[in-house]
This record gives sequence, C-alpha cells and structure tokens, in this order.
Amino acid sequence: MLHHVNAVALGAETRYQGGVLTVSQKDARATLTAPALADVRVSWVSPGDSARIVKVLDAVEPRSKGPRGAGIFPGFLGSTGLQGRGETHVLQGVAVIAAGYLPRAQEGLIDMSGPGAALSPFGLTHNLVVEFTPAQGAAWEEVDAALRRGLLALAARLAETALEAAPDEVRVLPARARLDGGGLPRIGIITNLQTQGAFKDVFVHGTSFAASLPTLLDPNELDDGAVVSGQYGHPALKNPTYLHQNHPVVAELRRRDGQDLRFAGLVLASEPVDQEGKESVSTDAARLCREAGMDGVIITKEGGGNADADISLKMDALHDLGIETVGLFAEMAGPEGTAPSLVVPPDRATGMVSTGNYDEIVRLPAVARALGGATVDVLGAPATAALDAPTAVLYCSLSPLGAGRLTCRETA
Repeated sequence: MLHHVNAVALGAETRYQGGVLTVSQKDARATLTAPALADVRVSWVSPGDSARIVKVLDAVEPRSKGPRGAGIFPGFLGSTGLQGRGETHVLQGVAVIAAGYLPRAQEGLIDMSGPGAALSPFGLTHNLVVEFTPAQGAAWEEVDAALRRGLLALAARLAETALEAAPDEVRVLPARARLDGGGLPRIGIITNLQTQGAFKDVFVHGTSFAASLPTLLDPNELDDGAVVSGQYGHPALKNPTYLHQNHPVVAELRRRDGQDLRFAGLVLASEPVDQEGKESVSTDAARLCREAGMDGVIITKEGGGNADADISLKMDALHDLGIETVGLFAEMAGPEGTAPSLVVPPDRATGMVSTGNYDEIVRLPAVARALGGATVDVLGAPATAALDAPTAVLYCSLSPLGAGRLTCRETA
C-alpha cells in the first residue's frame, strides 16, 4: 500500500492526511527514548531547501504492517518469523535520517539543492533528520544500537499514520522465483553486505551477518526490512536501510520478470576482511547460485577498495561454473580519472558496470543551514560553506546497488 507524501511539517500531533505528513517533536523524542541517548531532536528538510545534512549515518523509509510495526524490521521491531507477505504500508517520498558523530563513521553529506542534490537519492526526498546527544558515559556501541532501534521505530510510527488511509497506489509483489525459466534466462543477484565489525556491519533479521554463510533470501523480505544497515564507511558507496528496502536491481528484475528473463532469486553474502574468508564466501555463493539454477548473476557490493576483491572473486567463481556475471563497481581513478579504476579487478570475468568515480570533485555552493553538525571535518570547513568535495563524501552518489543517477557518454 503506497501513500504519497507531498508535503511535511512539524506540529502538535503525528498524522498523515491528504498527502501531508505532520510529525510531533514530542512523539519523535518519545519513540527514540533510550538510556544511551541524552537528547534527540528532529527537523524537516525538503527538496529545493538551501540546506545540507552532514555526518549522515543511516536512512530508513517509513513502513508498517500494522499497530507498532506488526512485523516490520524483523529482529528489531518484529519477530524473525516468515516475512515478505501480507500488507505493508509505505510512505513514499520520505526518509528518516540519522545524522551526527559516531566513531569510525566516514563523513557523508546530502545537499538539498544545487548540483549535490542531483547526485544523492535523498536530494529528492522529504527528510526527517534525527540529531542526537549521547548520554554521558554511554559506550559508543550502545549509542549506535539505541539510535538504530529508535530510527526504525520512528519510521514504523510514521507509517502507522497511514494505516487507515486509502492508498494512492497498490503494488503486488511477485511470488517466490519459479524453478522453471519457461525458456527465458534465469537471472539472480548476489548482494554483498559489508561486515567489518562495530560501526561497519549489516544486520539480517536483527543479527550481524558477519559470521553467516551466503544465504538465499526471498526478495520480498527486503521490502519488510529484513536487511538493516549498521555500517558507516564510504558514504558514496553506502547501502542504507532505505536502499535495501527499495533495492534497485531487485526492482528492475521484478519489472522484467516474464518478459525477457526470469528473476531467479537473491543471495546475500558477507564481505570478510581476510583473503581466505573472501575466497571461501565467494566459492560458496557461486555454488548456491548454481544450485538455484541461475544462468546469470548481477553482483552488488558495499564499500571501497577492500570490497572490490569480494565482488571480483565472486565474478571469477561464477565464471568458472559457466554462469554469466556482471558486477557493479565504483571507480577510484583519481580526480582526473586517469589512475587505475579498480583496486582488485576480476582475473577472468569481464562484465563490469561503473557507477562513477569516487575521486571526482564536485563544487557545492554555500547553504543557509546545516543539520547533523557545525563542520564538515573531512574537508576542514564550516557545514554551510561552499565546498569543493570529492564524490566520495556525497551520500549514495555512487550507489553500488544501482541507485545512482550518473551516466556516461563518449567524449567528442
């Protein structure tokens, strides 16, 4: 059930009416209450505002399956039983975004106007920004956990306001993949999840995926929040919870299913930090794709150069099994694009798509206000100042899940 949000406001009560989402500061703070958080505050920014969000952590789309979430975000709010079925209410055009300092978090920013807004998916959404003050003496891991659970709870609370509203659109998700391709090629996905410890971790059904074997997951579970981000590295290459909820490659394969391909399924795989672990996971993921009867596989990643090895090893492993494969890579080719593009390219597989150059410089104009912090520390500048910033700091601008807006053309 899709409910379109056309305007937003802060008000005395939290409600959704006539396409307008109003949020009560009091309700938001109550939802985010936790011993590790001394204070939280929320603010709206909308497309076209002269505003910048800095120190961006995670983004979540408001969704609910009933009162108190009723099964959304399994392992955090809902049970870890079977997901991906029943009605889910979605507030489209809105993101709930956490912004502030956490250790190991690499600084990302979102501009709501100007050239930066065109590069981030969140330059086009109404963003409820959650800023926070840690409780004195609270461990950073406790702050992180409280913020994550609170962000999910707030997103669910907002979507509950639309439970009784007539939807603007009803979208029926397909059933699980058929084993028979019906003469069409069976195409699947491997989505790599960054798993490098505290502040660089991803959760599946509420548990860190770091020690997990590659796993087949019903893609419909993504829509109900089965995958939740807890990693804050490489902002341009981050896959926030919002993008797992709206996985672009899943959406495209669903759209084309039955036309020129059969959507054959989704495999989740970790990104270990050691070479032996990377090789083992890559081999296991390729075998799982073979057993699922996939003829071709699209591979996505998360993170920088270290993650190039994860995707390249999987591409080669699939190639060795006779399965066609394409990997989505971001390049680290220097400001002029003249340096080697990939830290670790595949040895045998050759199908690669670039999502853009991490090092390209973008000139961002000054803005009237900033949220999330007073400075952009990585650039040593005030948060409202004009910036010459590498694409690397623009949140999700080089999305390896395919959400980016960059295109390419041959030079004259």
